[in-house]
Amino acid sequence: MATVDTARTSRDGRTAVRIAHAEGRFTVCDPALLTPGRGVAVLLPDGGQAALFMDRSGAVHAIGNRDPFTGAYVLSRGLLGSAGGRPFVASPLLKQRFDLATGVCLDDEEVSVPVYPVRVE
Repeated sequence: MATVDTARTSRDGRTAVRIAHAEGRFTVCDPALLTPGRGVAVLLPDGGQAALFMDRSGAVHAIGNRDPFTGAYVLSRGLLGSAGGRPFVASPLLKQRFDLATGVCLDDEEVSVPVYPVRVE
């Protein structure tokens, strides 16, 4: 996993994407490094992984990176979309869609992934 320089300032003056995890927040990257419509994998302090996305409206979301249907850590490579105004990521493997706000699978509501609160500062 590549390291990211968090000291740069984005065009709107914000310098850090921070994810809430366990007992605090930690800095992930500079928001200017995120590409709308694409995800990146983030290593969490406990060794787990999150998938971080900036949607086309500029909102940043973080969910668990592990696809619960296959066990593979691939959700960060999924395609972003929207269904009924709800942003989602479709797994690149079996194409199940996960709501970026709630983590619930739109194709099987009994399955979900963790959601991590994100703040862009």
